[in-house]
Amino acid sequence: MKIVQIPLLRDNYGYLIVCPKTNTAAIIDPSEAEPVLRRVKEEKVAVTAILNTHHHRDHTGGNEGILASGKLKVYGHKSDGERIPGLTRGVDEGDVIEIGDLRGMVLFIPGHTAGHVGYLFDDNLFCGDTLFTAGCGRLFEGTPEQMHASLKKLMALPDQTKIYCGHEYTESNLRFAVTLEPKNHKLISRFERVQGLRTRGLSTVPSTLEEEKQTNPFLRWDSKEIHANLKAHSADLRLDPVSVFAKVRQLKDSF
Repeated sequence: MKIVQIPLLRDNYGYLIVCPKTNTAAIIDPSEAEPVLRRVKEEKVAVTAILNTHHHRDHTGGNEGILASGKLKVYGHKSDGERIPGLTRGVDEGDVIEIGDLRGMVLFIPGHTAGHVGYLFDDNLFCGDTLFTAGCGRLFEGTPEQMHASLKKLMALPDQTKIYCGHEYTESNLRFAVTLEPKNHKLISRFERVQGLRTRGLSTVPSTLEEEKQTNPFLRWDSKEIHANLKAHSADLRLDPVSVFAKVRQLKDSF
């Protein structure tokens, strides 16, 4: 399986996943059409599908332009039939998608939106705006309980799972994470490494699930250091996982 990362808009990433055996491919979250079609031409592949993780325009804005160049299957959550342009295949948890010889499994991971899905191909997770490198999406349509359950589902995947998210937010996410867990040496090391990459204009995506578990504050609801720092903001805060997650999300929203 070949994965081609395509920078889009200001800080979005779309992806081209290619089955080398059949030379067929799928486009994941095309924010805009022209850069994606240009890359498809450069790769000399036959695109058969668009896989949208959710309905937001910065993930579906290129659908119409791409569909104008040829008929494709368009996948997205079954609840988003009226919100994802050109949707032909509504999917849900456990559905299987085939791109040539590649087989991907659908994960239903709401919270950022009500109909958010991820696509898992082998150990490669395309998770849109649910899980970011060192962060998670804002709760535009979901609840803390929903997002926590979605993140917990993703945490059950193998540690070597590669995290391909929808935005280049890692540096700013880590800058926030350090305020909550300044004694986390793995976090500090990652922050320094990411700063070096961004200084050179390089992508910080993908990460691994193992790295996220070690450094992403939205997955570290059991961290004693985070608990102590949250108590400084809200002395009466309950320390159950959902309440900790919700408080971290609230603090990030105003960071």
